[in-house]
Amino acid sequence: MTDTVSVTIASSDDGEDEIELPEDLIDMLAEDDEDAATVIGDIALFGCAQRIHGAIHHGQGEPSEAVKEVEADTMEIFEERFGATFGELTGHDH
Repeated sequence: MTDTVSVTIASSDDGEDEIELPEDLIDMLAEDDEDAATVIGDIALFGCAQRIHGAIHHGQGEPSEAVKEVEADTMEIFEERFGATFGELTGHDH
């Protein structure tokens, strides 16, 4: 087995999880000298943004106002972290 990196995820609601990933994968995904936590944080936020985007724009029926608000909040956090909108980074804008 190749060398791995352990990443611990802790949340403000006292949840915690740990994942092991190949070190080479982190190296491939990192930009410049990013550490594993930053790489995984970026991927986590990107994945969450993708999921809420799908719920809003590709789900069946009209989403509730609560779901629309969550999407707006998520996309605001996304843009703050990445300096670009979800649509700009994915080429998938509605």
